[in-house]
Amino acid sequence: MKYRLLLAIMILNSCGPARKVNASNEFASIEDQTRVMLTEIPKAKGNRSDLVSPRTVDSGQLKLVTSRDWTSGFFPGVLWLLYEQTGKEEWKVQAQQFTANLEREKTNGTTHDMGFKIYSSFGNGYRLTHDEHYKEVIIQAAKTLATRFNQKAGVLRSWDHHAEEWQYPVIIDNMMNLELLFEAFKLSGDSSLYKIAVSHADMTMKNHYRPDFSSYHVVDYDTTTGQVIKRNTHQGYADESAWSRGQAWGLYGFTMCYRETRDKKYLDHAERIASFIINHPNLPKDLVPYWDLNAPGIPNVVRDASAAAIMASALYELSGYAPNEKTGYRKTANKMVENLTNAYRSPVGQNKGFILLHSTGHMPNRTEIDVPINYADYYYVEALMRSRK
Repeated sequence: MKYRLLLAIMILNSCGPARKVNASNEFASIEDQTRVMLTEIPKAKGNRSDLVSPRTVDSGQLKLVTSRDWTSGFFPGVLWLLYEQTGKEEWKVQAQQFTANLEREKTNGTTHDMGFKIYSSFGNGYRLTHDEHYKEVIIQAAKTLATRFNQKAGVLRSWDHHAEEWQYPVIIDNMMNLELLFEAFKLSGDSSLYKIAVSHADMTMKNHYRPDFSSYHVVDYDTTTGQVIKRNTHQGYADESAWSRGQAWGLYGFTMCYRETRDKKYLDHAERIASFIINHPNLPKDLVPYWDLNAPGIPNVVRDASAAAIMASALYELSGYAPNEKTGYRKTANKMVENLTNAYRSPVGQNKGFILLHSTGHMPNRTEIDVPINYADYYYVEALMRSRK
């Protein structure tokens, strides 16, 4: 019942007279809110030196995670983006401190989330400072990630857990980690990293997508034959449903692959994914999707602001590669960002310093439902910055 009331209020707010968003002006309140976060982190950390990044709010308490958590790089990423936007030394210093806490992950071969952790932190740091040590970390992290590549299947393994369910699971989220491989190729000249990224993108395009260009969440491979065993979901409503954040990961990932390769098949695929999302009959008027576009009970189900933030950021970039006005990518992204800003932002001083509210992490597991989450903040800030370009 509380979700229905909350959603009704959100929809009424977002469908009223829209306040035009000036990205430059928004950053002042984002800075203030991030300073709130910086005061909350020591309180939540206590004596736990292994806790390095804020992830969400759980039962009113700030939840911190260790460097091994797949989301650990997003808060350092926000700090780097604030430094890029403002040029203020305070954000550079904070970004350096939070980034340094993740370096041990560069040799952690048990995870596919190396890009989320290392590229969001060290990647942004290197882009803005050209620190040679950051470069070394990026290259090492990419080499570690490459150890998860299976030549026969042509893809990077995602999870090592749930061995009773999958032999070699690959999730659509893994498209996001290819950016680390592309960057390390440019920094090191190691073409094997580029080839792995391209192979993974090609096989994902072939095996993850349905005829309508919606994506499955999980594809399981036979490591002996390289053939697909099954396609299903883990975080979506059903195997054949369109889990919203999964659609966002694919849109962002294939847009990025076009940037890095200039291979038109990736641009075409990204545009088809965009068309599926934008024209979906269950996409709400405010363009902030329900947690799954096929969730039962629509419209009385929770949203996923993180999916909207990822989509908006991707659409801004896609608009630069397919600038035909008929596509409307920039217009759609603008509307997403305006509605996120007007109806999904936390008031400054509340919610432990998180920027966006109303994200959904793992509905089937009943965790992180209708809460602030760090990756929503990261891609929202990135979208705001891209809106100015």
